[in-house]
Amino acid sequence: MNKLELVKKIAEKRGVKEQVARDFLDITLDSIVEALTKGDDVSLVGFGRFTSKHRAERTGRNPQTGESIVVQEKNIPWFKAGKPFVDILNTPERSSIEG
Repeated sequence: MNKLELVKKIAEKRGVKEQVARDFLDITLDSIVEALTKGDDVSLVGFGRFTSKHRAERTGRNPQTGESIVVQEKNIPWFKAGKPFVDILNTPERSSIEG
């Protein structure tokens, strides 16, 4: 499912115009990114937790040449699924979340 398909699904389930659903999704995603940028975590009970992790500088290897290279330190986004989410993915009938 891509972003457009998700927007259509939200609009259909909530009975709103696609533009309203798109705005809602954009605000949600922007808010998550903004929180992570500030160093905050975003916890959605039953769904999961968005956080950022720091990766220290390290030495890597160019796979084409075998040459050693320095991989710069950086922060990466991280998501850990909540137990209810994991449980749904692991049920034989793969129930959907209704809401």
